[in-house]
Amino acid sequence: MNGITIMLIAIAVLGGGYLLYGRWLAKLWGVDPKAKTPAYEMEDGVDYTPAEPGVVFGHQFASIAGAGPINGPIQAAIFGWVPVLLWVLVGGLFFGAVQDFVAMFASVRNKGRTIGYIIELYIGKIGKKLFTLFVWLFSILVVAAFADVVANTFNGFAATPELSLANGQVATTSMLFIAAAVGLGVMLKKCRFGKGVNTVVALGLLVLCIVVGMTLPMHVSTASWHLIVFAYIAIASIVPVWALLQPRDYLNSYLLVAMIAAALVGVVVANPEMNLNAFNGFTVNGQHMFPILFVTIACGAVSGFHALVSSGTASKQIKNEKHMLPVSFGAMLLESLLAVVALIAVGAISSGGVVASGTPAVVFATAISSFLGKIGIPEDLAFTLINLAVSAFALTSLDSVARVGRLSFQEFFLDSSVNEENMSPVLKFLTNKYTATVITLAMAYALAKAGYANIWPLFGSANQLLSALALIACAVYLKRTNRKGWMLWLPMGVMLAVTLTALGMSIVGKFGGIFAGTTVNLGGDLLQGCFAVALFALGVMVAVQGIRKLWGKKN
Repeated sequence: MNGITIMLIAIAVLGGGYLLYGRWLAKLWGVDPKAKTPAYEMEDGVDYTPAEPGVVFGHQFASIAGAGPINGPIQAAIFGWVPVLLWVLVGGLFFGAVQDFVAMFASVRNKGRTIGYIIELYIGKIGKKLFTLFVWLFSILVVAAFADVVANTFNGFAATPELSLANGQVATTSMLFIAAAVGLGVMLKKCRFGKGVNTVVALGLLVLCIVVGMTLPMHVSTASWHLIVFAYIAIASIVPVWALLQPRDYLNSYLLVAMIAAALVGVVVANPEMNLNAFNGFTVNGQHMFPILFVTIACGAVSGFHALVSSGTASKQIKNEKHMLPVSFGAMLLESLLAVVALIAVGAISSGGVVASGTPAVVFATAISSFLGKIGIPEDLAFTLINLAVSAFALTSLDSVARVGRLSFQEFFLDSSVNEENMSPVLKFLTNKYTATVITLAMAYALAKAGYANIWPLFGSANQLLSALALIACAVYLKRTNRKGWMLWLPMGVMLAVTLTALGMSIVGKFGGIFAGTTVNLGGDLLQGCFAVALFALGVMVAVQGIRKLWGKKN
């Protein structure tokens, strides 16, 4: 099958799903354009800040995408392109988009609070404690992983002994984006210009940063970038969202949408053939399609991290409830479309049914730049710009997950019985945003420096288990508020089965060496096994409490 046919199928399914299924859910749950949103009701100028729908969409899309919709489909292509396509389309529409929408809806209807607070209110305090602990551990994993990915992407000495021009250009441009975002944030906050002026200024800054970045590459080592990146996300996680988070995501959204648009044009022009087998079997290279396929493809189909963004940051910026559908449901489906493009890309440059070698980012950039080369765009330039967009995905996700991790740490020590005005000195210290930020990022930094890659396989399982827990919490919320939630039952059941199976396999595999009497890798197998046990136990306990509330008698 060729690329255009696959793309048309994806657009028809995802577009039709938004117009029919998404709008039906909005009507079914009672989205009210006249309701006062938490962005106004709780406005504090830090986390609760009303923003235009385009700005919130940019934040949502840039935060949830990360590098996942590119990495997942390319890695999972070993099973064949048909299973990947089916899971992206079915998962994206009926699992991921529904989860993101219901998480945002539940949050907006509960004063912009996170899934953890919703669990406390509708399931219980113990469930909330367990869930926030799970989210905090998960956030540490994500920060460590993405920070190291970004640091290596910016490494100016990657081509030792020669300097890496492309990495240096991406690094300079990304740093300029941050500076430009601060200026744009001040303008959006202080100056009430129209959308047209804001768009022109944003695009002008975007082009200026790219031009200067391409001209003046920055050559800094990975170790130094680790320090710079963690210093940046420490600041980004505590400053008001209007000062950095909103405008940077707003800028990046143009770059990311432009990358997707360019990729779509490239697919249409090149119309590549899929040089992959349609199906390679249920077991490939010792990996079982269940659960590996569904854990590998998270972003692009369904991802628990999305629920944290929808309920942790984006819900606090929604000006009107009618914006929730395009911001959450729409952003998820756009991410699914990007995952389809990644599948077409790996299929185009593979050969003889064997997946192309190289990192997913390089595979994606190589394929899309070759597509664009057919319409006269220099492939070297296209390759650099696509790498820039991919790094923007990862860096933007860091902004959001660092804030989510900080909020989760604070929430662990707070519940409805705590009087925030009369807290003990110890509790005040632990719930302080600076304390929470330092503790969270210090652990993530140590993990990144000590070989975070050893626990990277747990990221996919933890992410998908988080999705199952978020779906359970939202299903309970819908039941308690007399809304229909049966469309969440199948997704949460499937994700529980997938993730608990994957974590169980990981536990058996990692601790197998201990019982066999072989040497244990303390930084690898043992660490992975301990994390897997902790995540498995926390997930099961939260799930059991939620399911009891879901199918028990209504209070």
